[in-house]
Amino acid sequence: MVRDGYLYAGILIVAAALLGWLTSPAWAIIPVLLACFFLWFFRDPNRVIPQDPGAIVSPADGKVTDVSTITTENGKQTRISIFLSVFDVHVNRSPVAGVVRDVRYQTGKFLNAMNTVSADLNEQNIVTLEGDGPGVVFKQIAGLLARRIVFTPRVGDRLERGQRVGLIKFGSRTDLLIDGSARVTVKVGDRVKGGSSVVAYIPSQGALAGAAALSAEKVY
Repeated sequence: MVRDGYLYAGILIVAAALLGWLTSPAWAIIPVLLACFFLWFFRDPNRVIPQDPGAIVSPADGKVTDVSTITTENGKQTRISIFLSVFDVHVNRSPVAGVVRDVRYQTGKFLNAMNTVSADLNEQNIVTLEGDGPGVVFKQIAGLLARRIVFTPRVGDRLERGQRVGLIKFGSRTDLLIDGSARVTVKVGDRVKGGSSVVAYIPSQGALAGAAALSAEKVY
């Protein structure tokens, strides 16, 4: 359970007690139900983290809404977008083991997270991770209801694959930007779980160096 769940639920339980005492017990039903909702919403289940070499795990629970190739300043990359409804677990996890190289918070709009342009226009937190292979960019994107993005690690921190790193409150979206050489294992419409669902496999630095050397030999 995320601590926020206890905080919100506690406030609502106190409000329910006061309403029931000052008015009628019937008036306490609504805040009690809301308290139960917050306890459920901020649930934080344990997950079995895959140990496969090169595995990239989903940073969040939700539905895969986009798997596409885009062009960035780092060249061709694969973008995997995951939509989190209000019914999904909202705790975010690190997609790979590695070091946090950059954390950049971008203010913006609160468009529906299902909208393609939300990846660029919405308020978001952009995290660059450096692991055993090309860097991975992980975006926490606010949605129509989300109003707070939490990311606790700092630049220079070492993260383990599947480690809890923060959350986005209420409906939202997460994007992964990975090297075009990655082998994607999910498709649009798939349901994934943060920390336990493998969304792609990325070659290690050794494998990439071997491929580069082989290409060089073919050129010369």
